[in-house]
Amino acid sequence: MKPNAGYADPTVLTEAANPQLIMDADYVHSDNDPRVSIVIPAYNEEEVIGGILDELQEGDYYEIIVVDDGSKDNTIAIAEEHGAKVVRHPYNIGNGAAVKSGIRAATGDVIVLMDADGQHPPSNIPRMLALIGDYDMIVGARTAESQAQLYRRIANALFNRYASYIVGYPIPDLTSGFRVIKAPLVKRFVYLLPNGYSYPSTITIAMFRSGFRVRYEPIVSPARIGVSKIRPLKDGFRFLLTITRLGTMFVPLKIFLPVSLLFFGVGASYGAWLLIYRTRFSNMAALLITVGIVVFLVGLIAEQIALLRMSNTTRDD
Repeated sequence: MKPNAGYADPTVLTEAANPQLIMDADYVHSDNDPRVSIVIPAYNEEEVIGGILDELQEGDYYEIIVVDDGSKDNTIAIAEEHGAKVVRHPYNIGNGAAVKSGIRAATGDVIVLMDADGQHPPSNIPRMLALIGDYDMIVGARTAESQAQLYRRIANALFNRYASYIVGYPIPDLTSGFRVIKAPLVKRFVYLLPNGYSYPSTITIAMFRSGFRVRYEPIVSPARIGVSKIRPLKDGFRFLLTITRLGTMFVPLKIFLPVSLLFFGVGASYGAWLLIYRTRFSNMAALLITVGIVVFLVGLIAEQIALLRMSNTTRDD
């Protein structure tokens, strides 16, 4: 499938010299005919899950897995009636936990992650699968025509910019849960994924910082059916913490250095002002400068630990 020429710079490559060497040995089938597992986390989605499964059945995929995250409606019965493999959680654990259960249960060579709320049209899957031979992960990036509330557009834009700073590459849609990923890769990173809604952010940053090839493919996402289960303030704060946590895990200096410069700059400026205009120096200025230096040194240590961890992980692969 040719790239969409109408989408501005949709291809984002990582800096690894040859990450394909890691993944090609894990493929059992040829890149032209991989076994495709569809993983759908679901919680009280009886209104829409049947229609999604009907459309997916037309694609003749290797397996369709619906992970029921403690639904209290007829989601399980509808999924079973439509021939899906159902993985059940006895109670509601979280969207990310359902995704992890589905990934562990999947036996295909390629895993497609999609939501059960109708926002991820199955018609986009063949177009995304056509690109998986050249890339390790394809993300369905929601275009401006997609249906979303204004506050979510603003929040997503802020998260995208923050994550782009962390990984060093432009990320047009950090929180999209519509993804096609090579199975050995996503299983490798599954332990990092949180139980909540921030799993797309986690897998995105992990993939980029590990040097794998990621592509954003534009899709138009319709409005979801039913009421969104995302809590804007609580889940938004979790997204922010997740991005920061992953930043300290993979590129610590990008988190520590700005904080260090802030303390050092304020302390040095205050101290210089006191020396010039008051001909004295204060303990507060000295403390701020010292804190800036200490934070920088901690960041250097964290950076070395991150490099050692990444090096050990690569050798294990």
